Amino acid sequence: MDDLVDFVRGPGFVLDFSDASFSDFFSSELKVSIDDPKYAVNGGSKGKRLRYFLQSCDDATAVRTLTALWEHRSEYLARTGSKDPVVNAETRYQRLINRLSGGKAPQPAAHSPAACTADRQKIATIKSVLLQVTSLAPHARGYAFEGFLRDLFDAFGLAAQEPFRLRGEQIDGSFLLGGDTYLVEAKWEGQPIGVAELHTFHGKIEQKAAWTRGLFVSNSGFTDDGLVAFGRGKRVICMDGLDLYEMLEREIPLTRVLERKVRRAAETGSAFVRVRDLFPQ
Repeated sequence: MDDLVDFVRGPGFVLDFSDASFSDFFSSELKVSIDDPKYAVNGGSKGKRLRYFLQSCDDATAVRTLTALWEHRSEYLARTGSKDPVVNAETRYQRLINRLSGGKAPQPAAHSPAACTADRQKIATIKSVLLQVTSLAPHARGYAFEGFLRDLFDAFGLAAQEPFRLRGEQIDGSFLLGGDTYLVEAKWEGQPIGVAELHTFHGKIEQKAAWTRGLFVSNSGFTDDGLVAFGRGKRVICMDGLDLYEMLEREIPLTRVLERKVRRAAETGSAFVRVRDLFPQ
């Protein structure tokens, strides 16, 4: 395990993680506070805390942790254009996973590259539907856009729910991601969304359970002034039409996009970071 994670910054470090991003990674991926002193009994470095965590958790949790770390590792190598410096890294990693899984490798996650390739035809169909929505009249377009998003969430196993009303307020739907419930606001309007709409949606989120979060999808995007006025550290992440198109065009699984947006929001406080910035080519 050490060979797989300390090649970026040396022994004691874990890949390219800073202390803050390492904490955010464990919080978002595993719902674990890796800063808890119990994980630092053998030392406070990220490498020692990771090693103690893996030694003390059950095998299923270890597999989930290693799978998430491997994905982050693969993304780091792709982003930096680096050749893997560890000989037979993938074989050694898979051998470790197989051993922890009782000799049976876990099935690919819904957001794995293999799953994305298998669903290529479905992704192409969803992309064509998005393009067709643009030709509809405004009233019909709004309902069609909601239906498009529901089909998109279902395609990536996010358990999307139909639109529903709560005491007169309209929520456009909901889905599950990483154990959290996300309420969805979907807008297809001629002008970018400003701060008033963002605050209104965030107000709905704050009236729900503490673990509720929000996804605001605006085909026309968001105004720069609105995003600045909305502020940081909110329980809402945002997507625009260009995000949707680039995600489908580049066949990036929706689950990976959302997880990356959530992680970047945790790291920076920004509600809206574009797909092209999260996944630079």
